[in-house]
Amino acid sequence: SNYNDEEEKVTGGRNGFGAKLCNIFSTKFTVETSSSEYKRCFKQTWGNNMAKASEPKIKPCTKDDDDYTKITFSPDLTKFKMDRLDDGIVSLMSRRAYDVAASTRGVKVFLNGKRLPIKTFKDYVELYIKGKEDETGNPYKVIYENVNDRWEVAVTISDRGFQQVSFVNSIATTKGGRHVDHVADMIVKQLIDTIKKKNKGGLTVKPFQVKNHMWIFVNCLIVN
Repeated sequence: SNYNDEEEKVTGGRNGFGAKLCNIFSTKFTVETSSSEYKRCFKQTWGNNMAKASEPKIKPCTKDDDDYTKITFSPDLTKFKMDRLDDGIVSLMSRRAYDVAASTRGVKVFLNGKRLPIKTFKDYVELYIKGKEDETGNPYKVIYENVNDRWEVAVTISDRGFQQVSFVNSIATTKGGRHVDHVADMIVKQLIDTIKKKNKGGLTVKPFQVKNHMWIFVNCLIVN
């Protein structure tokens, strides 16, 4: 691999492993890219699980060509012992499209020709709590903060124990991690401090009791 562990990055991935694997597991895989800096457009197609490759086509770009990279592929379903994309796989791919729209700023994401209605991470969070009500029948409230250009955090109540939805460098961290623990611990500490000030001499609230009713959302960029 040409992956350099010493280079500081805030992007996910391993220098193209995902794209290569997608090519290997496809009956057809096409890459198109355009560079306004070099004023060139590139296109090449592979087939038969990357066994065959067409000659690369490089031509001058027109003045109307923007910088872009386009990947088009046809998955080789037989490699996955499938004859069609079932509902579960389609739902998984759709979910990932929503994830990308939420976790990557300034990107327009389209699914089946329609732009997803997610412009911010907060829009994404709202989808999770849409239609949910607390014990008093009121809609869930979300506390959201755009901490800086690398961290976005939101929190709401949870009736199913501690829950988290998080991304590091646009990669979903479904099992959480230190970034989630760090945010959760800070929120719990602030809540307990506030409770102590308002309830002097009352019952002592333990951190786990607070955390057990939290649902947090984290979108962050972390070097390497």
